[in-house]
Amino acid sequence: MTKRQRDSTHLDSDLGWMLGVLFRAYVKASERALHDLPGGARGYQVLTAAVGDPPRNQGAIAEDIGVDRTVLTYLIDDLERLDLVVRHPDPADRRSRLVIATDAGRAAWQQRREALTRVEAHILSPLPSADVPTFRAMLQQLACSAQTLDPLEDLCEVALQVQPTDE
Repeated sequence: MTKRQRDSTHLDSDLGWMLGVLFRAYVKASERALHDLPGGARGYQVLTAAVGDPPRNQGAIAEDIGVDRTVLTYLIDDLERLDLVVRHPDPADRRSRLVIATDAGRAAWQQRREALTRVEAHILSPLPSADVPTFRAMLQQLACSAQTLDPLEDLCEVALQVQPTDE
């Protein structure tokens, strides 16, 4: 092991740096794939929810994608104007609206899904193909675990447990 590999002050051993580089590369490429969709990545997430079965209401979609309900309403309005989604009353709750993709919305979603699949393949191309499913499974495990944490509580508690060293 070289001195550089042991030196944790280098960015290439910093998880935040690594995640940041990967995230920025993904965002930049995915923005190109989603540039003509209202709301970009958020619009795609709404469209993904609208394509899903069973249909979901606006509140559930807002919670799942982590967007304010008012912002979501405007985003759905934009998607609706393009005939990509429609709102239907929720039979279980008249006050609630289900967001459902139209045929045009399903076609638009499929095109974007294929483009994002190419983006993902490019981002993951440095990995041996046999390692990609394992990487995805581990990333999914981390994402699902992180989603259940209250970042201001749990992660701060972890950070507080780290004691500075006198060097």
